[in-house]
Amino acid sequence: MTDPVSSFAPRLLAWHRLSGRHDLPWQNTRDAYRIWLSEIMLQQTQVETVIPYYARFLAAFPDIAALAAAPVEAVMGLWSGLGYYARARNLHACAQQVVREHGGVFPATAEQIATLPGIGRSTAAAIAAFSQGERVAILDGNVKRVLCRAFGIAGFPGSTAVEKQLWALAESLLPAAQIGDYIQAQMDLGATVCTRGTPRCGVCPLAEDCVARRSGRIAELPTPRPRKRPPLRQAHLAIIRHAGAVLLERRPPKGIWGGLLVLPEIEGEDVAAWLADRFGVAAQSIKRGEVLRHTFTHFVLDITPACIALPGDAMPTLTDAQQWVPMTALAEAALPAPVRSLLAR
Repeated sequence: MTDPVSSFAPRLLAWHRLSGRHDLPWQNTRDAYRIWLSEIMLQQTQVETVIPYYARFLAAFPDIAALAAAPVEAVMGLWSGLGYYARARNLHACAQQVVREHGGVFPATAEQIATLPGIGRSTAAAIAAFSQGERVAILDGNVKRVLCRAFGIAGFPGSTAVEKQLWALAESLLPAAQIGDYIQAQMDLGATVCTRGTPRCGVCPLAEDCVARRSGRIAELPTPRPRKRPPLRQAHLAIIRHAGAVLLERRPPKGIWGGLLVLPEIEGEDVAAWLADRFGVAAQSIKRGEVLRHTFTHFVLDITPACIALPGDAMPTLTDAQQWVPMTALAEAALPAPVRSLLAR
């Protein structure tokens, strides 16, 4: 049996040369902008989902100056459907800060990059490693899973004590060279071999010394987050249609669906009374739709839509945050996924 610490990086690099991913759209470049964009999009999101969004973003915003100059609404519109929308707001704020404070050039070190909006320690390290070749460790979800299994580290990886232990281990495993290939190898192994549900131990380069495999604890490691039953919340949303358009309102920049266009929320049980009080109009027809359940990170939301048609001569009173969006323009609108699903019905 070889020393699992000293052999870790060489095994990973040898495996990656033959079996790793080498043709993803954001690979084979030193452009920090493209690397940063991919790293932010890949947070909490699968590669297959990200690829078309990445292509559309680069077509609209080919460099950081173009992204910084764009209105945030345009950024949110292209992000629509990708989820975790704070990422898009931080992306825009980060681009503006890099242009404003760094002349449109990303800082060179992970420590400097980590000071920018929406970029944590691991993401900053990945950007610096791929763009500058800086010798720094990363610790994203895939890497945490690989390390917990390979070295038998128990305890929830998101807890302070376990995460500190994992950072120290990740730094001790860094090779002297080929840092970009090594970081990519870690990501690839976690994404394609040492997966959460059905790991492919038969093709894993670390299988011989993997503590989880030898001790029969593959399903136990990494230790899951202590589970609490997420609370169930209710929302009643109005799909108000008039003259081929639907009424939408822009959410405040922060909070759930921040900066996106959403359906107005109905207050109270009497939809007709709410409509008259809120908009000063009467409905031509009101129909309740089927409940749509959407799961957020910390709670579950049951959405009950009310489909409201207004008469042709209706003149609703709108706030500055509200607007009529033609049904034909909804595909390009910055809508959260549940709202898009409701409107698609």
